[in-house]
Amino acid sequence: MNLLSSTSVFGFYTLISRVLGYLRDILIAIFLGTSIYADAFFVAFRLPNTFRRLFAEGTFNAAFIPSYAEAKLKGEGSGKNFVDDVFSGLLFILIILIIIVEIFTPFLVFLIAPGFYEDSEKFNIATEFTRITFPFLLFVSLSSLLSGILNTNNKFAAAAAAPIILNIVLIFILLMSFFYDQNLAKSLSIGVTLAGILQFIILVFFTKKFYFPSIKFVFSFSKRIKFFLKKLLPSIFSSGITQINILIGTIIASFQSGAVSYLYYADRVYQINLAIAGIAVGTVALPTLSRSIKLKNQKSVDLIQNRSLELSLLLSFPATFGLLVASEQIVTSLFGYGSFGNDDVINTSSALKFFAIGVPAFALIKVLSNFYFARDNTKFPFYVSLISMVLNVVISVSLFRKFGFIIIPIATSISAWIGAIGYLILLTRNRYLNFGYKHLMNFFKILIATFLMTIFLYYGLDYFEDKFEYTYKFKLIYLLIMIGSAAIIYLFITKLMGILSFESYKLK
Repeated sequence: MNLLSSTSVFGFYTLISRVLGYLRDILIAIFLGTSIYADAFFVAFRLPNTFRRLFAEGTFNAAFIPSYAEAKLKGEGSGKNFVDDVFSGLLFILIILIIIVEIFTPFLVFLIAPGFYEDSEKFNIATEFTRITFPFLLFVSLSSLLSGILNTNNKFAAAAAAPIILNIVLIFILLMSFFYDQNLAKSLSIGVTLAGILQFIILVFFTKKFYFPSIKFVFSFSKRIKFFLKKLLPSIFSSGITQINILIGTIIASFQSGAVSYLYYADRVYQINLAIAGIAVGTVALPTLSRSIKLKNQKSVDLIQNRSLELSLLLSFPATFGLLVASEQIVTSLFGYGSFGNDDVINTSSALKFFAIGVPAFALIKVLSNFYFARDNTKFPFYVSLISMVLNVVISVSLFRKFGFIIIPIATSISAWIGAIGYLILLTRNRYLNFGYKHLMNFFKILIATFLMTIFLYYGLDYFEDKFEYTYKFKLIYLLIMIGSAAIIYLFITKLMGILSFESYKLK
């Protein structure tokens, strides 16, 4: 397997999904802006979407893939029985959870958006939308199980492409609702659950070569299942700490009008970089790393870990500096139309800048936590994530009154860097991570290439400054030209320096 080519495949479909997601959010920004309906939908969508990211973006796989890979080594029958037990148990637990949430939805909305409680209209709308969207959790979680099976068998395309369905469905429903003058936000909520059902059906089709779902009404909690469940909750908390911190930020931001929307739109922009630099790299590397550890092939383990880190930084460093330099131009070009005013652009771009500082740390957490999960170790990642979360909450809550919503991305980035540094210290101390001189030199070369790209982007944006005025109609075209040119320059420089090479990322 080639780490770079597999990451490219995963990243390509993820990029398509995120581009469609941007189109979806541009339409939401135009039609809903930062109104109470937008805030209510984003809160209703935040919880199931957070679970989607927790399950679909590697955290479920962090516990599932090592256990499934070990079961498969003992035979296909053993692997099939293991997945049947996990599928049946997951189905049972999720149905119970959804029933409970549907009954006590107002309490849940109060927990995730306590600031809405003072506005009864907004609170009631958010409660209604949450009841509609929450069943999405069932189907996206089962879809993640199927994606884990595909990833274990080094089939990444279908799993990476699955989220595209959600964006296509929401775009279609949004346009139809606008055309027929329906309730846009409510229609979007219905579309979320419909997309989850469709995504699950399509993944069943792609997975049938390796596994077809079988429901056991009496499923056994074998030793392997108990071990998997013991790892699952810590791995979800540890690997999904970025999403948990964002959810915490949404709760705190609900006390300031429009803040939920500002953070949502900023989150949408930087998440595409995280999806490729962290999630794609971690997801692709985990199955091969797990097998190498099980087979005690230390040379392969060192190669996979160092190449994963290198590729993650290769993709995340230019993203960080690009977002820092071009945050306002990006936000105004993507969302600065219709109901999304110039003040909304300024507030969202401010949040984006501080999120951008944490992008390499967000990506590193995704990759570094897998080095523990592949060794069936969930204890250290759990402690690191717990410290990171507590730090995030303390900074956000204590300084929110003074600084407003902007303290939330600041706290999120600070806590992410503390977490990433904690992983590096623990991995080095436990001798799980061994840096070679060549890899350290490559990290230095990445910094040089990023610096040169940033200079080009800064002066290029300054030259086209008038093209990014809020009222200019074709600003998105100029943004694509500048971002595309900067990316080409960066790739060219890294190629000249010998960092970007498909052959060097080949994993045996």
